[in-house]
Amino acid sequence: MTATNVPSPKEASDQVDTASVGSSKARRQEGLMGWLFASPAILLLLGFFIIPFFMAFYFSFTNQRLISPNPTEWIGLDNFKRLLSVSLLPLEPVVDESTGTPLLDDEGNLTYPRVREYTRNNPDYPQYAGKQEWFGVSMGGTKYTVLASDVVFMKSLVNVFYFVIIVVPMQAGLALLLAILVNQKVLGINIFRTVYFVPVVVSMVVVSILWKFIYDPANGLLNNMLQAVTFGAFQPRDWLGNTSTAMPAIMGMSIWQGVGFQMIIWLAGLQTIPGVLYEAADVAGANGWQKFRYVTWPGLHNTFVFILITITIAAFGLLIQINEMTRGGPLDSTQTPIFQMLIRGYEKQDIAMGSTIAVVFFIIVVIVSLIQRRLTED
Repeated sequence: MTATNVPSPKEASDQVDTASVGSSKARRQEGLMGWLFASPAILLLLGFFIIPFFMAFYFSFTNQRLISPNPTEWIGLDNFKRLLSVSLLPLEPVVDESTGTPLLDDEGNLTYPRVREYTRNNPDYPQYAGKQEWFGVSMGGTKYTVLASDVVFMKSLVNVFYFVIIVVPMQAGLALLLAILVNQKVLGINIFRTVYFVPVVVSMVVVSILWKFIYDPANGLLNNMLQAVTFGAFQPRDWLGNTSTAMPAIMGMSIWQGVGFQMIIWLAGLQTIPGVLYEAADVAGANGWQKFRYVTWPGLHNTFVFILITITIAAFGLLIQINEMTRGGPLDSTQTPIFQMLIRGYEKQDIAMGSTIAVVFFIIVVIVSLIQRRLTED
């Protein structure tokens, strides 16, 4: 019989140490390779997101300009005051000094002092100096006028919230409807999925230019179609040149362009719901609405949260459509904060104010996203 070679305790300890060292070295090599593969993405994030953000935060407290012979100076919160300062100016009707009765205009309406009498070189009202009229509301004969240091930025905030409030639910709802339709097992359904998704892969610049032709007041497809449907009763409109239709026109185009991507996300969520739940609902005698309410919608909760947040962030970033179709007009009815940041930072070379807009808008978007996340928690 051959005796088995049993290692001594010292040899066994040396073998364990060698194996441990080899394993540790392999882990370090794997970690190094992981960082090496991730380094391009990290460098891109640093160069185009993280570093620019901190630079914008710093410049928002300075008077930095893109090209200027003057040195950069630290001015504290002055940029934020210029951007966000708002005041309320109550105006009483102008009265006849002899009779004490209010003066009326040609249409029989009360007349009020001009706002510029309070905002321009009036030492009695320093809180209104340099501000402009934003909007006014008449109550009990008094006209309450809201003044803002930066009226255009305030209008842009209202416009983007208007855009978000309309586009987010409509795009999400339409995408869910399309996802339910294309989730059916029928012949040729992949064709419809492709058709609905095609606008997503087309550049937003190209889409904006195409829809600008569609909205053309003279020979646009939309006006021609409406005229044909109404047998000539419809009068052509300048959809992008009218303050009441410019933003709704951009909303319609944006919903059409982005709904395909959200449809795919909804579809992925629908296909994760176990079919046995629908079979149980059929056995219980549930109708289509009850199955959607008690089976489909609860199963789509996480998908809904993801879609809600992503659509909201994308909607707040409204820029390309405005830049290509309206340039913020008419009469600032399509201004947005991102477009204002671009105009002031590069066209006007006011890097400090552009950075201030970026910081303020970033905080607003983060707050809205956190509120949404809180409201959609289980």
